[in-house]
Amino acid sequence: MLPARGGGGSMPPPPTATAHYPPPRITLPSGLEILRTYSGAFICLEILFGAIVWILVAATKVPLPLLQGWVMFVSVTACFSSISFLSVFLFSYRERISIDWNRVDFLYHAGVFVFYFGTFLLQAATTSLHSYPFKFHQATNSTKYTPILNEHEYNLSISASIFAFATTVCYGCSTALALRRWKL
Repeated sequence: MLPARGGGGSMPPPPTATAHYPPPRITLPSGLEILRTYSGAFICLEILFGAIVWILVAATKVPLPLLQGWVMFVSVTACFSSISFLSVFLFSYRERISIDWNRVDFLYHAGVFVFYFGTFLLQAATTSLHSYPFKFHQATNSTKYTPILNEHEYNLSISASIFAFATTVCYGCSTALALRRWKL
């Protein structure tokens, strides 16, 4: 048998499969450290602004239940799902569940961004109908025209539209940050 060239003994073992396929990296920290990141701050703002939209819409008489019902559904669902998403990182559940959290972060925020953008448009449409006359029949058979929103509800609707826009921007920023973490 011929000796190995280069003075060495035997050939090294082949590399393992895990060396070529590293586990997905998680760039968002666990515990209270997530609150020190931009993503954690945006999630907190999403919860705060979403709750304000929820409160402002609930404070009106909801003159257009089809439009504002969707606004309420999205704002309540997004608020609670953002609380749950933040809790996963605050209580370190992400370390116990082995999935690609960067992908989940992007898909969650992108989906909620699309829904909240529609919510903002519907709330703005409701606000724009302020001066649209609504026919109201009284018992005396006379017809009285009143606006859909009175002044107080109009002001609440303007505020809800502004906060829905701010929440949409927060979800958009979270989506951009999540895409950057996931793809880069």
